[in-house]
Amino acid sequence: MWDSLQYLNMQGHWAVLTLCWLGQLCVALNLRPQIANPKLATSNPTLTTIALEKPFCMFDDSLSPGSSYEVYLYAMADSESTVSSAVTDNSSKPLNTTFQDTNGGQLGPYRAALFNVPNCASPPMLADVVNVKKVSDVLKQYLFRVGDDVTCLYDPNFPGACNPPLAQDTTYRFKYLLVDVNAGVVKDQTLWSDPMKTRRVKQSSTIDTWPGRRSGGMIVITSILSTLMFILVAGFLASLYFIVMAPEEAVTETRHESRTTEQGAPRSRGNSEVGNQ
Repeated sequence: MWDSLQYLNMQGHWAVLTLCWLGQLCVALNLRPQIANPKLATSNPTLTTIALEKPFCMFDDSLSPGSSYEVYLYAMADSESTVSSAVTDNSSKPLNTTFQDTNGGQLGPYRAALFNVPNCASPPMLADVVNVKKVSDVLKQYLFRVGDDVTCLYDPNFPGACNPPLAQDTTYRFKYLLVDVNAGVVKDQTLWSDPMKTRRVKQSSTIDTWPGRRSGGMIVITSILSTLMFILVAGFLASLYFIVMAPEEAVTETRHESRTTEQGAPRSRGNSEVGNQ
């Protein structure tokens, strides 16, 4: 039952996007950032990143001809006050809070990224995902990965919004803003997203190994057996060595004795001859 509901929800979401791309339905007020389709972003979320769908067709009704716009993405660690947290000041200007200012989103929302408004009239062709030459461009147009920049926190001259790795095993919410670049004010915004949680590191004792999960005792037994097998193999090789080398040493000793006997024989004959004389 739950799988069926999830399937219907996903189908409904794609239907909304399709209608947006056709220019028939674009209402940002009732929309919110969505986690990326698992077919396009596998292993999502990761330990430190969450991939989101870009806001295609969400803000078309708020766009005015001749104006320049950008999309701001805000992130915040989920709490009871997140859904009521504002991302603008009293003059409708977007907050300039950073990752450092908010302790990674724990104290409030921070601006994680800004990018151009996705082109609703010319969206990426999802069928091109199977094309190796086009898949990278399609994913860049369609997705944005929060937490994908591992260097901006350590670069004092980093331009723009810093998008550092997220905390592991932490729940976040996200919000898109449409900002008029010329006026510097927010023209529209989405709701806060549903909670999205990063993964946590698995403990070594919980990791399954082929052909089945092994406990610490089994690992110790396996190590002991491996050591004994090594000793047996070493002993077998040593025995082969002595078996092969022993005959050669025996032959050497035999030759040495035979030469000694041959040298002693003439001396005994010489002594007998002197006695006879």
